Amino acid sequence: MTLLPDFYHVQHITSLSDNRYIAEISLNPAHPIFDGHFPDNPVAPGVCMMQILKELMEEIVQKTLFLVYASSVKFTALINPNENPVLHFEFEISYDEQEQVRVKSIMTFADTIALKLAVTYRASLSR
Repeated sequence: MTLLPDFYHVQHITSLSDNRYIAEISLNPAHPIFDGHFPDNPVAPGVCMMQILKELMEEIVQKTLFLVYASSVKFTALINPNENPVLHFEFEISYDEQEQVRVKSIMTFADTIALKLAVTYRASLSR
Protein backbone atom coordinates (compact mmCIF):
# COMPACT_ATOMS: atom_id res chain seq x y z
CA MET A 1 0.00 0.00 0.00
CA THR A 2 1.33 3.41 -0.92
CA LEU A 3 0.61 6.54 1.08
CA LEU A 4 -0.08 8.56 -2.10
CA PRO A 5 -1.85 6.35 -4.64
CA ASP A 6 -0.74 6.92 -8.22
CA PHE A 7 2.05 9.32 -7.17
CA TYR A 8 4.69 6.95 -8.56
CA HIS A 9 5.06 3.52 -10.12
CA VAL A 10 7.85 1.04 -9.45
CA GLN A 11 9.50 0.00 -12.71
CA HIS A 12 11.80 -2.54 -11.05
CA ILE A 13 13.66 -3.48 -7.89
CA THR A 14 16.83 -5.47 -8.44
CA SER A 15 19.00 -7.21 -5.87
CA LEU A 16 22.72 -6.72 -6.44
CA SER A 17 23.69 -8.79 -3.39
CA ASP A 18 22.21 -9.84 -0.05
CA ASN A 19 22.12 -6.24 1.17
CA ARG A 20 22.43 -4.01 -1.93
CA TYR A 21 19.57 -3.09 -4.23
CA ILE A 22 18.66 -0.71 -7.00
CA ALA A 23 15.19 0.46 -7.90
CA GLU A 24 13.73 2.59 -10.64
CA ILE A 25 10.47 4.45 -10.23
CA SER A 26 8.56 6.86 -12.42
CA LEU A 27 6.70 9.84 -11.00
CA ASN A 28 3.24 10.74 -12.24
CA PRO A 29 3.51 14.43 -13.30
CA ALA A 30 -0.31 14.64 -13.37
CA HIS A 31 -0.66 13.75 -9.66
CA PRO A 32 -2.65 16.42 -7.74
CA ILE A 33 0.18 16.97 -5.23
CA PHE A 34 2.04 18.92 -7.91
CA ASP A 35 -0.87 21.39 -8.24
CA GLY A 36 0.08 22.82 -4.87
CA HIS A 37 3.82 22.09 -4.86
CA PHE A 38 4.14 24.33 -6.85
CA PRO A 39 1.69 25.71 -9.42
CA ASP A 40 3.38 26.11 -12.82
CA ASN A 41 6.68 24.89 -11.32
CA PRO A 42 6.14 21.36 -9.97
CA VAL A 43 8.68 20.00 -7.50
CA ALA A 44 8.53 16.59 -5.84
CA PRO A 45 8.25 17.15 -2.07
CA GLY A 46 11.26 15.87 -0.15
CA VAL A 47 9.13 14.07 2.40
CA CYS A 48 7.49 12.16 -0.48
CA MET A 49 10.92 11.04 -1.70
CA MET A 50 11.63 9.71 1.79
CA GLN A 51 8.25 7.94 1.80
CA ILE A 52 9.04 6.28 -1.53
CA LEU A 53 12.27 4.89 -0.07
CA LYS A 54 10.36 3.56 2.96
CA GLU A 55 7.81 1.86 0.70
CA LEU A 56 10.58 0.31 -1.42
CA MET A 57 12.20 -1.01 1.77
CA GLU A 58 8.89 -2.47 2.94
CA GLU A 59 8.61 -4.33 -0.37
CA ILE A 60 12.09 -5.78 0.06
CA VAL A 61 11.91 -6.78 3.73
CA GLN A 62 8.21 -7.69 3.55
CA LYS A 63 7.43 -5.86 6.79
CA THR A 64 5.75 -2.62 7.72
CA LEU A 65 8.42 -0.11 8.71
CA PHE A 66 8.39 2.92 10.98
CA LEU A 67 11.03 5.65 10.80
CA VAL A 68 13.07 5.72 14.01
CA TYR A 69 15.99 7.96 13.13
CA ALA A 70 17.39 9.89 10.19
CA SER A 71 21.08 10.44 10.80
CA SER A 72 21.69 12.17 7.50
CA VAL A 73 19.28 13.60 4.95
CA LYS A 74 20.63 15.82 2.15
CA PHE A 75 18.44 17.11 -0.65
CA THR A 76 20.83 18.27 -3.37
CA ALA A 77 18.58 18.93 -6.38
CA LEU A 78 14.97 19.80 -7.12
CA ILE A 79 12.98 17.10 -8.90
CA ASN A 80 10.65 18.43 -11.58
CA PRO A 81 8.39 15.52 -12.60
CA ASN A 82 7.84 16.99 -16.07
CA GLU A 83 11.57 17.15 -16.81
CA ASN A 84 12.85 14.15 -14.82
CA PRO A 85 10.05 11.69 -14.05
CA VAL A 86 12.35 8.63 -13.75
CA LEU A 87 14.24 8.26 -10.47
CA HIS A 88 16.90 5.71 -9.53
CA PHE A 89 17.48 4.54 -5.97
CA GLU A 90 20.60 2.71 -4.83
CA PHE A 91 20.51 1.41 -1.30
CA GLU A 92 22.35 -0.74 1.16
CA ILE A 93 20.49 -2.44 3.99
CA SER A 94 21.89 -3.62 7.31
CA TYR A 95 20.41 -4.60 10.66
CA ASP A 96 21.46 -3.44 14.10
CA GLU A 97 21.46 -5.38 17.36
CA GLN A 98 17.74 -4.62 17.90
CA GLU A 99 16.94 -5.93 14.39
CA GLN A 100 16.14 -2.44 13.20
CA VAL A 101 16.57 -1.86 9.48
CA ARG A 102 19.33 0.60 8.59
CA VAL A 103 19.41 2.01 5.09
CA LYS A 104 21.94 4.14 3.24
CA SER A 105 20.58 5.45 -0.02
CA ILE A 106 21.35 7.71 -2.95
CA MET A 107 18.56 8.81 -5.29
CA THR A 108 19.39 10.18 -8.73
CA PHE A 109 17.80 11.32 -11.96
CA ALA A 110 19.84 11.40 -15.16
CA ASP A 111 23.36 12.00 -13.79
CA THR A 112 22.23 14.22 -10.91
CA ILE A 113 22.23 13.20 -7.26
CA ALA A 114 19.01 14.53 -5.74
CA LEU A 115 18.97 12.87 -2.32
CA LYS A 116 21.42 11.15 0.01
CA LEU A 117 20.23 9.72 3.27
CA ALA A 118 20.91 7.29 6.07
CA VAL A 119 17.86 6.20 8.06
CA THR A 120 16.84 3.58 10.59
CA TYR A 121 13.45 1.88 10.60
CA ARG A 122 11.75 -0.30 13.18
CA ALA A 123 9.91 -3.26 11.69
CA SER A 124 6.46 -4.23 12.88
CA LEU A 125 5.86 -7.80 13.97
CA SER A 126 3.41 -8.37 11.12
CA ARG A 127 2.75 -6.90 7.72
